[in-house]
Amino acid sequence: MRLNGKVLIAQSGGPTAVINQTLVGIVLEAKKHTPVCGVYGALRGVEGIANEDFLDLTQETTYNLEQVALTPSSALLSTRIKPDSKFCHEILKVLKAHDIRYFFYIGGNDSADTTRMVNEEAKLAKYDLRVIHVPKTIDNDLMLNDHTPGFGSAAKFVTQAFMGVNLDVRAIHGVYIGVVMGRHAGFLTASSAIARKFDADGPHLIYLPERVFSIEPFLLDVKEVYDRYGICIIAVSEGIKDASGAPIVTTLGKGIEKDAHGNIRLSGTGALGDMLSDQIKEKLNISRVRSDTFGYLQRSFFGCVSDVDQHEAREVGKRAVQMAMWDDVNGSVTIRRIGNYYIDYQLDRFEDIAAKTRYMPDEFINRAGNNVTDAYKFYVRPLLGSGLPQPSWVRAPQVPKLLNND
Repeated sequence: MRLNGKVLIAQSGGPTAVINQTLVGIVLEAKKHTPVCGVYGALRGVEGIANEDFLDLTQETTYNLEQVALTPSSALLSTRIKPDSKFCHEILKVLKAHDIRYFFYIGGNDSADTTRMVNEEAKLAKYDLRVIHVPKTIDNDLMLNDHTPGFGSAAKFVTQAFMGVNLDVRAIHGVYIGVVMGRHAGFLTASSAIARKFDADGPHLIYLPERVFSIEPFLLDVKEVYDRYGICIIAVSEGIKDASGAPIVTTLGKGIEKDAHGNIRLSGTGALGDMLSDQIKEKLNISRVRSDTFGYLQRSFFGCVSDVDQHEAREVGKRAVQMAMWDDVNGSVTIRRIGNYYIDYQLDRFEDIAAKTRYMPDEFINRAGNNVTDAYKFYVRPLLGSGLPQPSWVRAPQVPKLLNND
C-alpha cells in the first residue's frame, strides 16, 4: 500500500565525504513519486526531529542539491545521541503531527537501532510509516554489508597520506607512526597497505584492533624493519587492545578523556602515537621518531573522494526510496558484492544490523598480526575508485665514485 504524505530525512554519527550524495539521492528520487507531498530534512538527526527543526527540501533547486552532493560532511548536521524507546515515542508524535509517512535515517549501527525503535513505536501506535535505515560509516563495520558508503573515500585518503609519508620518510630516514580511526574494526587502517609500490615502501607494519597488541613484539618488529631499510613506517588503529581487551592508550594511566557515552577518546588526543614514539626512542635508541593522528582529516577531506564511493552513496539513497515506495517495506539497506566487482542493494532486518559490529575477517590479517594479506588488498582496491596517484623514484644509474672507493 502506497502511503500519501511527507518524506523525512536525517543524518547521524560521524560525517563522511559522500554522505550528502545519499541525502541528495533520496531527495531527488522521492520527488519523482506521486504519493510524496513534501520532502523534509531534520537538522541534527533525532535531536532535530524532537525539536521540529525541519528544512523543506522540496523547495531546494536541483542545481544546489547537486552542489551539496559534492560537498563533504553532513549537510543536515549530525548528532551522537542514542535515543531510547521513550525518546523514540516522542519522535513518533512529531512524525504524526507533520504527516511524515516515510522516514530515512542515514547512519551506522546506532542509527539502525534508532530506526528499529521508531518502527516498533509506529506499529504499537498503528501509524502507517515506512522506516528505512540507509548505511554510512568510514569504519566499514556494518553487519551484512560488503562495505559502507564513506569508507572508500576515507580509505583513499589514508592510502594517499601514506604514499606521501613514504616519500617523506625515505628522504630523511627515521620511524613514522600514523594513528588511524578504528575503535573496534581495522578496515580503514588496513587500507594504508595500498600505498606500497616499491619493495622498501611502507607501511611496513600494520596493527589492528582485531589482534592483541603487545609492546615487546611491537618493538622487535620495528627494530627488524629499521635494521633492514633504515626506515620504518607504521599504521596503527586507534583502538588497538591488550590481551584483556583494554585499549592500549589506557595504559598511560591518567588524563584519559571520555565522550558523552563513556567511550574513551582514542585518536583525538594524540596520546597513543606519543606513547608508542616514546617507547621506540627509549627502548630502541632511535632518535628520529614522529607520529601523526589523522583524526577528523580522513572523514571529510575535500578533494580526495572515491568516484566509486560517490556513485554507490547516491545509488543507495535512490534504492532506499524505491524499496519504501515500490516494495512497501521497512528495514536496513545493505550493499552486497557479486563476482569480481559488481554491487547489489538489498533490504535486511533492522535487528541484523542494529548495535552490532562487523570485524576484519581472519583471512584479511597476516598470521603475525602485524600486517594485512593480499586478500584484503584485492577486497579494498576497487573501493578506492579511479585516479589513484602513483609515486615514482629517480631511476638513473649511480655515477662511480672517483675519490671514495671504500
